[in-house]
Amino acid sequence: MHLDPLAILTAFGLIFLAELPDKTMFASLAMGTRMRPLYVWFGTSTAFVAHVAIAVGAGSLIGLLPDWLVKLISALLFAFGAFMLLRGGGDDDEDDTGGRTVTGFWPVYSTAFMAVFISEWGDLTQITTANLAATNGTWSTAIGSAAALMSVSALALVAGRFIAKRVPLKTVQRIGGVCMAGLAIWSLTEIFVG
Repeated sequence: MHLDPLAILTAFGLIFLAELPDKTMFASLAMGTRMRPLYVWFGTSTAFVAHVAIAVGAGSLIGLLPDWLVKLISALLFAFGAFMLLRGGGDDDEDDTGGRTVTGFWPVYSTAFMAVFISEWGDLTQITTANLAATNGTWSTAIGSAAALMSVSALALVAGRFIAKRVPLKTVQRIGGVCMAGLAIWSLTEIFVG
């Protein structure tokens, strides 16, 4: 196994910049305000590593799933996330401990994993990773891409926690719910616009 530091840095830089404005960054930010950020990060990171492995090892598998089906499932997951964030009751004022915060490693991990795993199929970063692997080496590309994706997720979670400490939890949840609803609409629109 030969690792090329330049290929690792190239993959990291390209994927980091491509993922910054991506919908999964905003989904991570929203999940991090309601769920334990470290658990969310483990879930999103595992999903990103799985996608990098698929892109590097068999990038053509993306083409086997109908694009409209991937976007529909992604829209449904984002809509479910919006529902969960917006449904919070108005009967109690919550403190900084977040009385309604989703806890437990496996529920948070699986929610974060599935949200990212489903929505990243055929994403620009997955396609870019597959292309880089073809020209720059598989291991170097895999390491650079996975590190970039995990870094963006961590950045979103830190920002989400920072915001949650300064803005009332209900406001953060409503904003997160609206963002998730917007991502659901965006994913549905992509089915028809292409």
